[in-house]
Amino acid sequence: MSFTQVLLLMFGVILVENFIFSKFYGCCPFLGVSDKPSTALGMGMAVTFVMTLSGAVTWLVYYLVLVPLGLEYLKTVSFILIIAALVQFIEMFLRKFVPALYSALGIYLPLITTNCAVLGCALVNIQEGFNFIVSVCYSFAAAIGFALAIVVFAGVRARMEFSDPPKAFKGFPLTLVAAGLLAMAFSGFSGMSF
Repeated sequence: MSFTQVLLLMFGVILVENFIFSKFYGCCPFLGVSDKPSTALGMGMAVTFVMTLSGAVTWLVYYLVLVPLGLEYLKTVSFILIIAALVQFIEMFLRKFVPALYSALGIYLPLITTNCAVLGCALVNIQEGFNFIVSVCYSFAAAIGFALAIVVFAGVRARMEFSDPPKAFKGFPLTLVAAGLLAMAFSGFSGMSF
């Protein structure tokens, strides 16, 4: 792929094929951590780091270990183990060096381990046959798209606190309606051709 094609692929995965709004990967942390913009930004940064690093490591493990040994069928299990190890590393790092962010993320930090956006990105890299550089770029862009979606939605939710919706929509129903409207807004980018 040329540099221009890689940039277009990255731009496309951030806006057009956003993992949350287009593929619906990572909805659990999206809905759970997006109550405050600061927490959403922290989660977005943690997911960006884990997704980019896991995209690189899973590609290396797949093509340097699994393929030569004929163990391609173990890719999902090995990718889950790699992602879990990376999340444990991030959790230990945050606990030691950024305790405020660690306590703010709380239970949602371990959700990165089971975040299907991280696993889905690693699997898409292999399924599409991307080379190493393109895999890392795609993983980074997918993570930026995830972070963008969660931070924008956190801003929307912060504004919704000052609204007075009908009683039936208060709380989580209004959150789901707002998420649907935001997904529709992002679907407007799908008309762009690359």
